[in-house]
Amino acid sequence: MSIEHHPTDAMLSAFASGTLDHGQHVAIATHLVACPQCRAFMHAMEHAGGAMLTGLPPSPMADNAIELIRAQLDEPEAPSSATRIPPVSTADVPGLPKFVRSYRFGNWKWVAPSLHLRPIVLPHDSDTRVFLLKAGPGTKLLQHTHTGVEMTCILSGAFSHDSGYYGPGDFDLGDESIDHEPVVEKGVQCICLVAMQGELRLNGLLGRFMQPFVRL
Repeated sequence: MSIEHHPTDAMLSAFASGTLDHGQHVAIATHLVACPQCRAFMHAMEHAGGAMLTGLPPSPMADNAIELIRAQLDEPEAPSSATRIPPVSTADVPGLPKFVRSYRFGNWKWVAPSLHLRPIVLPHDSDTRVFLLKAGPGTKLLQHTHTGVEMTCILSGAFSHDSGYYGPGDFDLGDESIDHEPVVEKGVQCICLVAMQGELRLNGLLGRFMQPFVRL
């Protein structure tokens, strides 16, 4: 099945320029592994950026440039603030890129009926939480919106909501302007890599009742 949903050009440009938050960088990179169309776009941007840099006039180095570089090399590496979690196998996660498998993972934990989450410990500090989300066949998530940006990469299975059908390789974007109610395809569980900033906000009477018990 072809990939129908992609990051915006602005997101891909931010990825190419290295200005994305690290967690969001991981989400875009996960999509790029699966999507030849976006990889081609990235290569075109990199080529254009390289051509632009080649055309710039040279700038003289500062007199103390070498000393500044040596001073940075001699600085001790700052310890990571990430909590150390023992290695956990990811063999049960089809479609997970090799570079993500090198990270550390927590165990699957219950979030809601037929919904489980596995945290991913990133190698660098990030304002974005990255985790795997697994939903059972036919699961209907409560209608919700977001207080920040949520990037979702579908690894296996599929779900649908008002914006369409999302299968392996597709990229779904949520923010405060999106109000959706995803439904997982029947017959197979769905596993996604999610990069989330802010919080998930459940809507409706049932959603307000469940909000204190749902933590993503």
